Amino acid sequence: MASLFDTTRNFSLYALPAAWVLAFVPHAIAASRSKLFDNRSPRTYVKSLEADQTIDKATKDLIIRCEGAQSNGFENLGFFASAVVAGNVAGLDAGTLNTLSALYLVSRAVYNVIYVTNTSQGMANARSVVFVAGVGVCWTLFIKSANALRVGGARLL
Repeated sequence: MASLFDTTRNFSLYALPAAWVLAFVPHAIAASRSKLFDNRSPRTYVKSLEADQTIDKATKDLIIRCEGAQSNGFENLGFFASAVVAGNVAGLDAGTLNTLSALYLVSRAVYNVIYVTNTSQGMANARSVVFVAGVGVCWTLFIKSANALRVGGARLL
């Protein structure tokens, strides 16, 4: 079986649905923590927590952090997806695409864990470092793509 770090087979586009799943998981955790979640109006979930006296503060805080992690994941998904597509269009080698895509997915998984479990300023700072690392992966894909296109010319179609 080929590894994610295979240098001959390109798995980078598979990282896009994986990143979507990583963005969605915190919401699933949040929705499972209370009976308040109403799928007819999901964006009011966090606001509805404020008035609910049946949920303890720690659970409310967890739900709010989960929803924040979800929002951040979806906000960053387009940036990552466009970086992966740019890398593929530029013809970056499979090893580079696979490695950088895997690093991004790892950064998002770690980001989610830290965000959801975070209760201290130190962990909030660690979350920011992990976030910047994931963004750095995207920048790396864009820069490598730009360099490849600059040197080799456009490979569109």
